[in-house]
Amino acid sequence: MTIHIVAPGDSIYSIAVRCGVSMSRLMEDNGLSPAQTLVVGQALVVQRPALTHTVVAGDTLWHIAEMHGISLRQLWRNNPALEGGSLIYPGQTLVVQYEQAKQGTLSVLGYAYPSVDPALLRATVPYLTDLSPFTYSVTADGGLIPLDDAALLQQARDGGAAALFHLSNLIEGDGFSGELVHPLLNSTRMQDRLMDQIQAVVEEKGYQGIDVDFEAVLPEDAVPYAKFIGRLRARFSPAGLPIFVALVAKTSRDQSGPLYEGHDYRLLGEAADALLLMTYEWGYAYGPPMAVAPLDKVRQVVEYAVTEIPREKLWLGIPNYGYVWPLPFVQGTDRARSISNVGAVDLARRRGAAIAFDDTAQSPWFRYWGEDGREYEVWFEDARSIRAKLALAEEYGLYGVGYWNLMRPFPQNWRVLNALYDIRDPS
Repeated sequence: MTIHIVAPGDSIYSIAVRCGVSMSRLMEDNGLSPAQTLVVGQALVVQRPALTHTVVAGDTLWHIAEMHGISLRQLWRNNPALEGGSLIYPGQTLVVQYEQAKQGTLSVLGYAYPSVDPALLRATVPYLTDLSPFTYSVTADGGLIPLDDAALLQQARDGGAAALFHLSNLIEGDGFSGELVHPLLNSTRMQDRLMDQIQAVVEEKGYQGIDVDFEAVLPEDAVPYAKFIGRLRARFSPAGLPIFVALVAKTSRDQSGPLYEGHDYRLLGEAADALLLMTYEWGYAYGPPMAVAPLDKVRQVVEYAVTEIPREKLWLGIPNYGYVWPLPFVQGTDRARSISNVGAVDLARRRGAAIAFDDTAQSPWFRYWGEDGREYEVWFEDARSIRAKLALAEEYGLYGVGYWNLMRPFPQNWRVLNALYDIRDPS
């Protein structure tokens, strides 16, 4: 796999000829259509098949995978046009193997709301080790707000991913609340009631792990929170259910602030089986323009995390979105809007903007003038920024990566991930 950066005068045809791949392959791997013009500075994934299979009458995907000694999930990953389905036809060419040698192995976690597009999720699940439907929220008395998760659980089963029960202290429309879970974290009676309800849902629906995302935990609840995670693990480990915990991105043990003080990396690392570093939102809706997950900042979090938590327990968080900020940005008055990574490139195309790349942040960005006469700045993710983040996880020996979230298409991400890494199946 290589990454080609579009230069002035480039076309899909000229790049395909220069790189020795078919136009259809180039378009499929990058979610392009023949009618689209390319954007100067746009990153394109280039993959070269090393082994292909031509479908004949009577073939099935299961038969083809078995014939070539690969898994069905890998066959899906190598052929995104299948979209996680089973429909094939005689004469169709399927990729069995690419030229790119794998650089390592990662587990992959993704989050999705029940409103996710079913076709998008079906195409994405083969790249996942775990899918976490978002979210079962706790109530003030230690109860659970139910989630319409049946379709997501079926998608996970069909695509061969494990499903994680997601527990949060999110109040709809009001964000994460440390005050909400303060009584719970300090009452074993309430915890026992909550765990009984979790167990009932897990057993009924076939969840294969528990993913806890308590954010804005009060500073005085840092130790009680870790003890709660330890009690969860003691309750569910005998059934083979691992306990995941989401960690706010910290760079030191004594980092101050309401988001940080309730998460004690060392204690939570001892209590949980796996921990996701939420390494995103440096650039955010209410802050000034900058990369959502600048690599230099992400590296600082990882460097601290591995001093407190075993590397084999850590997962690196990766954002699947960007932001559009109005300029000049007035904090407290202006707000950025979220945009998909595919949508960001489309926006640059429509506005005639060239895409730049920040070498320190390892992130793409551009500016354009809107119809309202105001200038805007956009930061997002592309194949280059994803490759850099995956390489960071590999460099530090982290166990996996986790995507927030799966609600928007990002074809390049899955091509880069599949090209460079073997993806663990659920244990």
